[in-house]
Amino acid sequence: MGIKGLQGFVARVCPDACKTVDLREVAEKHRIDHPDFPPVIVVDAMSCVRYWYTPESWVCGGQWREYLAILEDFIKAFMAAGIKLVFYFDGVVEEKKRDEWIKRRLQNNKEIARIFQFIKTHRKQPGREMFAVPSALPTFTRFALKSLGQKTVCTLQEADFEVAAYGLQHNCIGILGQDSDYLIYNTCPYFSIEKLSLDRLVTVMYSREDLCRALGLSLTHLPLFACLLGNDVVPESLLEGFWRKCLVTSPHKNNSYNRRTNILLAVANYISKVPCSYSSLKHLEEMLPLGSDKTLLHRGVESYLLPGQQSPWIPPNLTSCQTFSLQQQTAVCQDKEIFQLAKEQHIQSENYTIFNILSKGEIECSNSLEDECDAEIPGQALIYRPARQHIYSVLLESGKGGAYPLVKEWFVYFGNPLQQPELIQPVQPSMPGGTPNLKTLWFAKGPDVEKQRCSTFLACFHLQDRMEELQALEAPVAAFCCLLAYLMMQVSSLSLEDLNAFVAVILCLKGKSAAQLASLQLAQVDSRGVHLGAVFVRGLTTLLMANSACGFPFRMDDLMPWEVFDGKLFQEKYQQSHQGCSLEELLEGNESLYTPFQNLKSFICKACAAKKRTIQSRPRGNGFITGTQQREFNPRFQQTHRSSFVPPYHNRMRGFLWRNPQPQGKKY
Repeated sequence: MGIKGLQGFVARVCPDACKTVDLREVAEKHRIDHPDFPPVIVVDAMSCVRYWYTPESWVCGGQWREYLAILEDFIKAFMAAGIKLVFYFDGVVEEKKRDEWIKRRLQNNKEIARIFQFIKTHRKQPGREMFAVPSALPTFTRFALKSLGQKTVCTLQEADFEVAAYGLQHNCIGILGQDSDYLIYNTCPYFSIEKLSLDRLVTVMYSREDLCRALGLSLTHLPLFACLLGNDVVPESLLEGFWRKCLVTSPHKNNSYNRRTNILLAVANYISKVPCSYSSLKHLEEMLPLGSDKTLLHRGVESYLLPGQQSPWIPPNLTSCQTFSLQQQTAVCQDKEIFQLAKEQHIQSENYTIFNILSKGEIECSNSLEDECDAEIPGQALIYRPARQHIYSVLLESGKGGAYPLVKEWFVYFGNPLQQPELIQPVQPSMPGGTPNLKTLWFAKGPDVEKQRCSTFLACFHLQDRMEELQALEAPVAAFCCLLAYLMMQVSSLSLEDLNAFVAVILCLKGKSAAQLASLQLAQVDSRGVHLGAVFVRGLTTLLMANSACGFPFRMDDLMPWEVFDGKLFQEKYQQSHQGCSLEELLEGNESLYTPFQNLKSFICKACAAKKRTIQSRPRGNGFITGTQQREFNPRFQQTHRSSFVPPYHNRMRGFLWRNPQPQGKKY
């Protein structure tokens, strides 16, 4: 997660360490020097997503088709220069980083509350200075890049370590990202995504060697320098006394610099006078108030050592190369075949979160754009928890004595202080004969197994009785209906107007280009519509998890937001629906959509009615919440529900296959 203030310090105080480079020229030089190895840039995708997401609208749930087009253009620019990209995503939150993760999530909660306050006050999206990435953006970026043919890796430990190691081991021309830790690792050059001019392929390269020259240090000093400034291993709170001591003796103190800059210079000055030895490190550990853990500095320095590297601060016999430490025997899942396949699919970005559950029995979910003041809509973490409990049951099966292991959840929602994980009990979904075992779902073949995969998936969302109707739909529409029916069942405050808006989106989205969606202008933004957009997109990630657990009854591509959702389009339909517009206006005058609209709506209403949930009309007018009273059903949307279901988009593939047959082991 980087060293606070280091990136800005380099730009302000060490301008010689910031070199403008033409990546085409760098690639050409590499081709001359290494004719048998094409130039490769390894991309720290997690630090790039906020720079990639440039659509104008970001609060409404995501402009997914626009974003997909942006990623495609990004890839094409590098391909045109003959540069191959390899994308890395964080696959875990390591235990040593959990406190920092929690701190950031709680801070993000405050920022999101300010965003909603702005929307309610001004009825529009805030400026980019308040930007928050759309909910689940990193998750769907990973699948987007994979669908665009890119090598996409999901890590088994913190991504920056794996990125730095890959760059070094594969002789990459550089790392593209925005994380000051890449100034500390002794690896290939570090290029800035923030400074990248895509049309010219020009950016800034941050030079470790020039940084060291400016600070009077050597490359071997950098890991200790990072630790003594405070990083993910050594908390800043332990270093205040040490910094004060360094500031007193520093010859570089400059009143025109801020305190952090003077601390960086003072710490560098102190380290430059310390002999590079293990005894020096031990002396520092004794000097610092490290409490019971006197090995913090040792572990901090070691965290920057890539495979095959050594440090004068740590004797070779005390260096334990960082590798994925979780062994099969300590995993929650004890079946080697299942564990190995889940691990392979995790690394190759083919499944979603299930390896974390099978290995550590732990899962996390970051912030969503949810309004903590809206008491009528529970946090998405709570809405989808019953589905997750069924998914956990499918994955973990019952252990000895019929008991399931509990799953630790770190999910961000209003009212959760994140002081410890919530311990969640897996719950078996309701299926005749019980759920099939995981080996059957993952490895068996044949139409009966395909049917079991589908029925298990549907049972996770309480829709196992609706398989025949859903099978008649095209895959993305079927998945959309699963999610929307579940959502309407779980959240009693959702109204017919909300349902109309969601159904109108999937029908009107079909055939719309990224450019058409980009040109859509909203007169105002409704905060409840923003909240519902985020809840829906998080629901799509729950579909991904269920699909991964049940042996992929759907192709993952069919569960992506650009297939079924657009934030601005939903915001428009939401406002139209609540303002009581005509069906003609809601469906943009396209009469061919009237019957599909009624059929999809009818399916969802019937699925809810079967669970004793009646969806009421409750128009909110011009975006203001108008109280809790039930309203008359808007007659302009009222048509008699058909007794027989006529699919709006007929699935041309019969039988129990939403996904195309794929080679064994490649379920994506």
